[in-house]
Amino acid sequence: MADNKDIRILVVDDDKEIAAAIGIYLRNEGFTVLTAYDGIEALEICAREELHLILMDIMMPRMDGIQATMKIREEKNIPIIILSAKSEDYDKIIGLNIGADDYITKPFNPLELIARVKSQIRRYTNLGSIASKNTEGVFKTGGLVIDDASKTVTLDGEPVQLTPTEYGILKFLTENAGRVYSIEQIYEAVWNEPAYNPENTVTVHIRRIREKIEIDPKNPRYLKVVWGVGYKMEKI
Repeated sequence: MADNKDIRILVVDDDKEIAAAIGIYLRNEGFTVLTAYDGIEALEICAREELHLILMDIMMPRMDGIQATMKIREEKNIPIIILSAKSEDYDKIIGLNIGADDYITKPFNPLELIARVKSQIRRYTNLGSIASKNTEGVFKTGGLVIDDASKTVTLDGEPVQLTPTEYGILKFLTENAGRVYSIEQIYEAVWNEPAYNPENTVTVHIRRIREKIEIDPKNPRYLKVVWGVGYKMEKI
């Protein structure tokens, strides 16, 4: 992994005190921090700067975090962690559905924030967006091929664009095709941290993966649910 000083994180929050506090936490870990106070400013910074992670507030003037995240996802797969005072599961699901990789509810524990940030950056650097050596390996099932050396996924020869978190889940299940894993097991294997109420997070990511690799996501050929147990990648 690159040194932390080479990791550039964008903090987007219209509350300048919160943005400043987050910046202090991140800089104490050695990260380089940029700041934006609304979605439009965030998009402008994304267009001109190389970023490795974004912490995105939801409720902001001019352009909110939902719209900004959707715009960013049209062109970039960098990790996005949603920050919001909203704690309802519905809001978390919206954030994940629009392309966010994780979700933290305010007020948050700084140690948890740093742990989530490091977890996402670890997956992003391993995906190859920052120069790094990775374990070689090709995992196949049916027409689905994951090349872990190049961090690419193809389906019937066509490239599949995944976020770092989606890639991590798909690789884990494909590498262990035929085995059933609970939501907690998937979370702990991919996020590298203990699972705490991971149901919505994993379920939404699974749904997004299905939309990208399945002809009919409601009747999946590859990524299947085993009711009451978890998920598995079918051996084909």
